[in-house]
Amino acid sequence: MTTQTLADRETGPITYGIIGCGMMGQEHLRNIALLEGTTVGAIFEPDPDMRAEAAKLAPNAEFVDSIEALLDIAEIDCLLIASPNFRHVDQLQQIAHRRPLPVLVEKPLFTDPAQAAAVDAFTKSYPAPVWVAMEYRYMPPVATLLAEAEAATGGIKMLTIREHRFPFLEKVGDWNRFNRYTGGTFVEKCCHFFDLMRLALKSDPIRVMAMGGQAANHLDERYAGETPDIFDHGYVMVEFESGGRAMLELCMFAEGARYQEEISAVGPKGKIEALVPGPGRFWPAHLGNPPVPQVIVSPRDPKGPELREIPVDPTLLAAGDHNGSTFYQHQGFLDLVRGARRTPEVSLQDGKWAVLMGLAAQRSMTEGRAVDISELTGGI
Repeated sequence: MTTQTLADRETGPITYGIIGCGMMGQEHLRNIALLEGTTVGAIFEPDPDMRAEAAKLAPNAEFVDSIEALLDIAEIDCLLIASPNFRHVDQLQQIAHRRPLPVLVEKPLFTDPAQAAAVDAFTKSYPAPVWVAMEYRYMPPVATLLAEAEAATGGIKMLTIREHRFPFLEKVGDWNRFNRYTGGTFVEKCCHFFDLMRLALKSDPIRVMAMGGQAANHLDERYAGETPDIFDHGYVMVEFESGGRAMLELCMFAEGARYQEEISAVGPKGKIEALVPGPGRFWPAHLGNPPVPQVIVSPRDPKGPELREIPVDPTLLAAGDHNGSTFYQHQGFLDLVRGARRTPEVSLQDGKWAVLMGLAAQRSMTEGRAVDISELTGGI
């Protein structure tokens, strides 16, 4: 069989090749299964336990032993990369060398400042579209805030994001316990929020000041004699070219909270907030139904906050831990693969900025000083 033409993609089924089927990869499989006109053709996953779990979700997929073998399957139309963070750049380069296809690559795009130049070179030369997976943009309450922020605030001047959540879950080989594999908590976990900051403020960052550390989580764990070095809490303040300012507050030992994310955007006309619960599977059954997401608009004049519930389709909630956003993200990516959308909604440049902001936050925390973004970019 031959690879589909663009015309075929516009009307026929789309076949995914999957690289990595750990916890997040399996969430992607559950959401791909909900999309019409899609199938998973092949999976590369080295871990036998994760392969077994993936086979339950994609029973007709072929399992292969390398990325090269996956790319040799002619029926594959697009790729999803959901491997550990530190492998993303190398795997993108492998794909570029062998068979460039449309790619949805999980965040963070890279983990080390030294990789930024390789990302730039890849961006300039790769002939197919690449979409960086930033699920938080597509959470229904967050998407509502983003859509209504200008009208509600009169232009955002201050943006505050607070995430109080559970500790990092266990991953294959415990790779997410160490900065050298994750890029650090404020890259691995928080690139989502830095992406939201740029998107909401419609501006690029110029300076980051942060403090944080490891207060409670993973201190009693040992892996090959090493204690995990990932941070579990912190504050990050970001100044933008537009004059807008944003702040992130992260605590990863606060899973008792009713809402996991609380986002507040404020401007001269008023304030808009989004309240997002954590994964429903972690909500205690004896407390009844999990919280429903909310959006609150609070104008200055006339005063009178308006609270709206933003319910999410239960089928989408059951398919993953990200409030239905993984499904909506895949809808956009599928439009891109089919040619109904010309460019990715989350570009490689967006993914790069989010990582650089996280790296700046980590540097600020460890060096005890404000960090100019230009220290990491050399000018983008």
